[in-house]
Amino acid sequence: MANNLLKGKRGIIFGALDENSIAWKTALKVKEEGGSFTLTNAPIAMRLGTINQLAKECNAEVIPADATSEQDLTNLFSKSMEVLGGKLDFVLHSIGMSPNIRKGKEYGDMNYDWYLKTIDISALSFHKVLQTSEKLDAMNEWGSIIALSYIAAQRAYPDYTDMAQAKAMLESIARSYGQRYGTKKKVRVNTISQSPTKTTAGTGISGFDVFFDFAQMMSPLGNATAEDCANYCVAMFSDYTRMVTMQNLMHDGGFSSSGITNELIERLSK
Repeated sequence: MANNLLKGKRGIIFGALDENSIAWKTALKVKEEGGSFTLTNAPIAMRLGTINQLAKECNAEVIPADATSEQDLTNLFSKSMEVLGGKLDFVLHSIGMSPNIRKGKEYGDMNYDWYLKTIDISALSFHKVLQTSEKLDAMNEWGSIIALSYIAAQRAYPDYTDMAQAKAMLESIARSYGQRYGTKKKVRVNTISQSPTKTTAGTGISGFDVFFDFAQMMSPLGNATAEDCANYCVAMFSDYTRMVTMQNLMHDGGFSSSGITNELIERLSK
């Protein structure tokens, strides 16, 4: 049931590829809670996905932008404020891609040009989003900017390879820019470290099913779904979390605090 938590709030949602993506489900939830927004993705991703369908459902305008391009981001923020009728209150950065993972490169055989591309797309783009927003004075006070992360930023997962470094950098950017943006403009910056989630991007990682099942057994509440994450994003965009900033927020059903569980013991004892 909607509670109008975001009534009158405006924002930008990056990365809605298809109906399985967290950004897609967040857009639907934001709309349900009274928020208005523009949708954006890289032109190549837009050709692969169905973002126009979501835009129609949410009565939102789509503004293509390569998040690694400062010029594209400047246009995106400027046009979004024009379309929405004022400064913004929330931004969701749901962007991540590794050419090395896509092309099956092992961690000991990295293509370093692709590695740099991973960092640029999956982490540095977050700094570019924040810097562009600040330079354009695009955010209202107490606005909320969120990026999606994963626990591989803190722990080693063999098939997550260079994305692990990208997520670690993403979380560091949130802390450093959160301090700056909070001091200057009262804007909040956080990351949400989500459970393994059956999105198009997630399931593209080798061994994902094992990641997912292991986390499910290790999490007292089970894995958080994309819908759960969308609800959490809405809570973080709302005025009820005004004093939360510079945090990496674990949204994983308790996985990150569990040593071992009875379910896993039983499985390993068979």
